[in-house]
Amino acid sequence: MMGFPGSLRRAALVLCLALSACSESPPSSGFAGLGEQADAGEFAQPAPGDRLRFPEDFGPHPRHRIEWWYLTANLTTDQGEPLGLQWTQFRQALVARDADAPAPAANRWPMEAGWMAHAAVSFREQHGFAEKLARGDIGQAGATAEPFNVWLDDWHLQALEEGQWRLQVNGEGWSYDLRLTVQREPVAHGDHGFSAKSASGEGSMYFSLVNLAIAGEVTLNGEVHRVSGLGWFDREWSSQFLKAGQQGWDWFALHLDGGYKLMAFRLREDEGAFVSGSWINANGDVESLGAGDLLLEPAGWQTSQHGRVPAQWRLRIPPHEVDLLIEAPAGDYWNNGLFPYWESPVSVTGSHGGVGYMELTGYGG
Repeated sequence: MMGFPGSLRRAALVLCLALSACSESPPSSGFAGLGEQADAGEFAQPAPGDRLRFPEDFGPHPRHRIEWWYLTANLTTDQGEPLGLQWTQFRQALVARDADAPAPAANRWPMEAGWMAHAAVSFREQHGFAEKLARGDIGQAGATAEPFNVWLDDWHLQALEEGQWRLQVNGEGWSYDLRLTVQREPVAHGDHGFSAKSASGEGSMYFSLVNLAIAGEVTLNGEVHRVSGLGWFDREWSSQFLKAGQQGWDWFALHLDGGYKLMAFRLREDEGAFVSGSWINANGDVESLGAGDLLLEPAGWQTSQHGRVPAQWRLRIPPHEVDLLIEAPAGDYWNNGLFPYWESPVSVTGSHGGVGYMELTGYGG
């Protein structure tokens, strides 16, 4: 999940409008004052030279305007069938706050941040999606670094013990209860965690856990499936939305044969695209990829309910002789929330086989 595109940004503003309707806060701290606050320069913005800190960066960053926790999983049922899962939680701030500053009293019904969570399950060419909205600082949603916990209502991603997490999510006709085992140290993307999102230098702080072992149960229409497989967890925060002229992004997280991992994205601009990525070998060494190293282009399109999307891609990394064909399975993988976007598991063939996930935003109506 690269961040808020124009569509998800509007979704966040709709969220803030909906949640601020009954707030007792003054107008400057609600939806009506968002533009004023955004121009005031009070939000912190990541920059080259910033560094990651653990475990603090697993928790919230109230000085920043936007952040998200994001998990994708490529699983197999006990019958040998592929099953994909996705969970994301966003925080959208209206007011910047120092990390050590006390939160406003919940009984004042504050509106300093809104939260949004997405979850999906993909199985047998069917795709189920659910969305939840919440206001911050009243206990309905939040996040902590120690102990690690991210929640919105009864959806939870939380640490059980060192290196062990549990994810519990439910939607209409489906649910999952999974145990996640952290098997590698976090991977810092870009410049020690600062990930540029344009040639002019705008960016975010971005790290991933790229080799989560996952096992548990997925219930679909009353049928319980035992599942196991690999997960990819992203953590990202910033105070900038996409810059003017950027229409959306194409993002990939891939588990490849030989223990290689690959993150790649393309931000589509009025003229051309900004591309970046990380090539991670089996022992965890990370190489940042730029436009000269990473070639990413659509190889096939699919027309579905919200318009045409590039459901097939060719990805090349000439320095490593990597040449991949990335394909979504048959089916329609639009996440139909406030503003839809495409999110699907993928298969990988070519110089390396593998599986992974693909997110496409800014397509369709």
